Amino acid sequence: MKILVTGAAGFIGFHLVQKLLERGDEVIGLDAINDYYDTKIKFGRLELSGISQNKITYKKVTSSTKFKNYKFIQGNLEDAELIRDTFSTNKFDAVCNLAAQAGVRYSLENPQSYLDSNINGFLNILENCRNFKVDNFSFASSSSVYGLNSKLPFATSDNVDHPISLYAASKKANELMAHTYSHLFGIRATGLRFFTVYGPWGRPDMALFLFTKAAFEGSPIKVFNHGNMLRDFTYIDDIINGVVRVIDRPAKPNPDWNSEKPDPSTSSAPYKIYNIGNNNPVQLMEFIDAIENATEKKIKREMLPIQPGDVPSTYADIKDLSEDMNFKPECSIEYGVNKFVNWYREFYKV
Repeated sequence: MKILVTGAAGFIGFHLVQKLLERGDEVIGLDAINDYYDTKIKFGRLELSGISQNKITYKKVTSSTKFKNYKFIQGNLEDAELIRDTFSTNKFDAVCNLAAQAGVRYSLENPQSYLDSNINGFLNILENCRNFKVDNFSFASSSSVYGLNSKLPFATSDNVDHPISLYAASKKANELMAHTYSHLFGIRATGLRFFTVYGPWGRPDMALFLFTKAAFEGSPIKVFNHGNMLRDFTYIDDIINGVVRVIDRPAKPNPDWNSEKPDPSTSSAPYKIYNIGNNNPVQLMEFIDAIENATEKKIKREMLPIQPGDVPSTYADIKDLSEDMNFKPECSIEYGVNKFVNWYREFYKV
């Protein structure tokens, strides 16, 4: 297939691009390469895909020196002209939208960036899928949409009308927008609610990265909610296996959907929402212990109350993804943390 992957220099996007290229798909990658976190990591990911930093020109196509089936464009989702030109010059079989302004806590500081990328940018992608007849559309949602929900595990059939961060609200909006376009224009749309993804080349604002950095530097870490946090940590390889399955099997209308008792995860339109997680949540303190074991360092801990926008627990019900896509996470916390720490040592020469 010829596939557009937005967020191609991001953590999940980079790994997805690698997987698609290795199996022979033709990929156009798009990413703004903004400075939300260290661009050295973003350019490092691109270098592994044969995209040289010194050859990247904003809004211009850069060809990979490693994969003949890969081209990259630096640009913003909210740039309507660029997105239209990208669609008009390529006949895409599928679009996977992973680009977004990420981060729960950052949404308290810079809310406008979430509207620009996650709402206006998302609309640009949908409009061009509509106008250029791309009917296989998958996109990143988030476990953050569960907000104030306390029933565990989180199920896609649950109501998610109580987000507690603008980031979460923007992801819920994406799901609603995608359903609208699916209903009106027949776009086969699948949303994936990611649960705490981690692994090599991960984001520096995520707990694993911050805690590993602190371990090697001997500095204290901030442990929110006094450590009483439960997270469904999901290793990147498991995530990518799920995403590829979704691209290969786009959503279908549900003939059993009942408008009198509507399940929000499915529809009479070709639309589906899945949780994609490990289905095996871990206590935050156990996660920190795993990092200490991998780094062979004792980590100093500063116990703090829960942060605004944070949820105390996440736990993914993945029954429908397992049944529909034969998805089964395989990587343990110990395996994943060790893989990340090994990458960190090599990248930062620790």
